[in-house]
Amino acid sequence: RCIKPNETKKAHDWEDLRAKHQVEYLGLKENIRIRRAGFAYRRPFAKFLQRYAILTRETWPRWPGEPAGGIKHVMDSVSMEPSQWQMGVTKIFIKAPESLFLLEETRERKFDGYARVIQTAWRKYVRRREMAEIREKATDILFKKKLRRRATINRCFVGDYIGFGQNAGLRALVGKRERIEFACCINKYDRKFKVQKRDMLLSAQNLYLIGRERVKKGPQAGEIIEKVMRIIKLSEIVNVDLSTRQDDFFVIRVREAFPSVLESVFKTEFLTVLSEKMAATGNPVNISFSDQITYTAKKDNNKMKAWIGSLMGDERVLQFVNGSEDFPVLTAKGKMLTISIDNGLPRDTRPGKISERQGSFNKQKPPRSAQSYKYQPPGSQKKSEKMSRSNTSMERPSMHKIGAKQSAKNLNPQSSNKSFMNVPSPNMSIKKKKVPLRLCVDTTA
Repeated sequence: RCIKPNETKKAHDWEDLRAKHQVEYLGLKENIRIRRAGFAYRRPFAKFLQRYAILTRETWPRWPGEPAGGIKHVMDSVSMEPSQWQMGVTKIFIKAPESLFLLEETRERKFDGYARVIQTAWRKYVRRREMAEIREKATDILFKKKLRRRATINRCFVGDYIGFGQNAGLRALVGKRERIEFACCINKYDRKFKVQKRDMLLSAQNLYLIGRERVKKGPQAGEIIEKVMRIIKLSEIVNVDLSTRQDDFFVIRVREAFPSVLESVFKTEFLTVLSEKMAATGNPVNISFSDQITYTAKKDNNKMKAWIGSLMGDERVLQFVNGSEDFPVLTAKGKMLTISIDNGLPRDTRPGKISERQGSFNKQKPPRSAQSYKYQPPGSQKKSEKMSRSNTSMERPSMHKIGAKQSAKNLNPQSSNKSFMNVPSPNMSIKKKKVPLRLCVDTTA
């Protein structure tokens, strides 16, 4: 039906009396009342089944039988009461509009679920393709220049390894509009080759080294808070030095400032992000590879020690040699730190399926996390002290179950040594340690 709202033929000109007169004259109210009393919605079998066949797996994409059977199967799947719909000769009749709304809502949910499945599959494909491209970029930085680790060659790049987004304390130390592209926990080495834990944050402008310290004064005395230990602008980074072995050490050289000796298991991802950010500013990063890295250490805060260091020279040397372990073994001697580590995968290894014959070892060893070294200062026991990692994993290795049962069966309780249960005789004399006497002399007399 066509209802004319006015006689002026203009938009937004509505006459209520004229519209009501036309509705009553055309009999629309009686038509609606009759439709509401009976089955208002009617649709041929083929069209109805074509629209709502997606509600069940049996009717989608094609129903093998008669359309009427498919419609009954769809109505049973949505649990619609038989009094709300009837089957005619060629059409289906639905009584209440709410029943039709139920079918439409169920159909929309089905489409939404299928769309989510397609979106998930597509995002997963795009993410895998992006990760493959990032791995290739990271591999190009170290390709034919540095030995690779077996456990980390195919890992995914996460970016945030310390939960920076959920740490309000760390976010307060960075600018409000400064986006952090990479965050991880690292080991930082001072002028005496002592290990210090740091959180490294990398943005498009700066590199932050965050440490912890205990408050000595004030209402927060005794509490441990985060503090920015150093801020390095990306524009001031001159060079990044690495070795040719599979270690995780790298030295960041800064213009007109002391360098930072760092260690991180995520060095490849860090170098990739750093290269992208510095290339965007028009100042590409320079990366050099050498098994002997010489740098000038930071001056001591003590004036006397700083003066002595200026006379003797503050140069430090990192020497990388071939070892027998997959993790680095450090030997500090004077102003030189020797790092011995086994050979890793070949320098031309790319991400993908790695055969067991590649590398210098066949057994795959667990990945190593950036744990602190068990350090002993030089000259405490010998001239050169070795520092090795106390634990390569966070969990203590458990005893093999089969071996434990077998050893328990072979244990003879009669032959076990129970001397620790013997009680000493009361007549046994106990030797007392003689305490030397100390003479006090009065010097005031």
